[in-house]
Amino acid sequence: MTARAADRARYDRATAHLDAPLAIVDLDAFDANADDLLRRAGGKPIRVASKSVRCRALLERVLARDGFAGVMSFTLAESLWLARSGFDDVLLAYPSADRAGFAELTGDPKLASAVTVMIDDPAQLRLIDEARGGGQEVVRVCLELDTSLKLFGGRVRVGARRSPLHSPAQVADMARAVARRPGFEVVGIMAYEGHIAGVGDSLAGRPLRSRAVRLMQAAARRELAERRAEVVRAVRAVAPGLEFVNGGGTGSVQFTAAEDCVTEIGAGSGLYVPRLFDNYTSFSGRPAALFAQPVVRRPGVGVVTVLGGGYPASGAAGSDRLPVPYLPEGLRYDPQEGPGEVQTPLLGSPADDLLLGDKVWFRHAKAGELCERFDTLHLVEGDAVTATVPTYRGEGHTFL
Repeated sequence: MTARAADRARYDRATAHLDAPLAIVDLDAFDANADDLLRRAGGKPIRVASKSVRCRALLERVLARDGFAGVMSFTLAESLWLARSGFDDVLLAYPSADRAGFAELTGDPKLASAVTVMIDDPAQLRLIDEARGGGQEVVRVCLELDTSLKLFGGRVRVGARRSPLHSPAQVADMARAVARRPGFEVVGIMAYEGHIAGVGDSLAGRPLRSRAVRLMQAAARRELAERRAEVVRAVRAVAPGLEFVNGGGTGSVQFTAAEDCVTEIGAGSGLYVPRLFDNYTSFSGRPAALFAQPVVRRPGVGVVTVLGGGYPASGAAGSDRLPVPYLPEGLRYDPQEGPGEVQTPLLGSPADDLLLGDKVWFRHAKAGELCERFDTLHLVEGDAVTATVPTYRGEGHTFL
């Protein structure tokens, strides 16, 4: 029996009393992945990206471990909810235009001390001030650095279009704009190198493309390490009380941690290890989050149909954004239908061994987006479900 076949047997036994569709997290794999992130971080604390987890119970589980500290959230409403729930160090990773949320933040000393907001434009400061509604609390501010690699005089750009602040001078000017405005304090810098941390460099069947990605990432790491250090020096001259410099992501933990100026690493997807993180030479993890769909039809030899399953991930549309049939091994989509909203045909010889009601296990392309489809996660240890916990959705929250 292969390791994957053994996992399928465990998951089927653990959930035999449960009807699919359902989602699980294998806690043995989750904890092993957390250990691997800590090893690669080399002693620097890891701030957990909540959008990659979207389950308070699992955020609490990983943050209870030495080496993990703080949450990186994705909306202001989520940040405030987490802070009210007892999370005392929440970094909002994206700018917000949530005026009601800013009024709440600036009017509550507990929330203002727990939540740090992201800024990359003076207009965002004005929006916050206009939203205060009388709230006088000082707003903790993190400045985001654009990490993109610019080549040929800027004519070629590699990296996500995030912050407009690219040079040390631009970030320092933004720090000065914050310092001049009463009611704000610069406490951190964030620089997420998605073109390094979130792009696999070992693509099956594409050796030339993989080689090109590795060369690009090596060049990007060198350029960013030098520029990030210059940015930190420039900002510290304006804001000597800077508390943290956040960088990295699951795919670049060890590289970013090696930079002296970086004080903490952001990561989250590496806990669940979705399919987009299979294609890295720098690390490998264990799939921890899966979902199961029930077999509801047997249209013919070598074909079964499961209920639903069309859960594409965000990003540029493509086959890499689709869930992948994982267990039993050997199933594939019908290329004319793919994963559907209400039914998904699956082809392959393993289909002939599946009966109505049997579970087919899938892996989502991304991590936390799976939790937007399910109210609960069944936590598996060994071959038993030991707890069932709500996702954000299960607690009545869909923040995006």
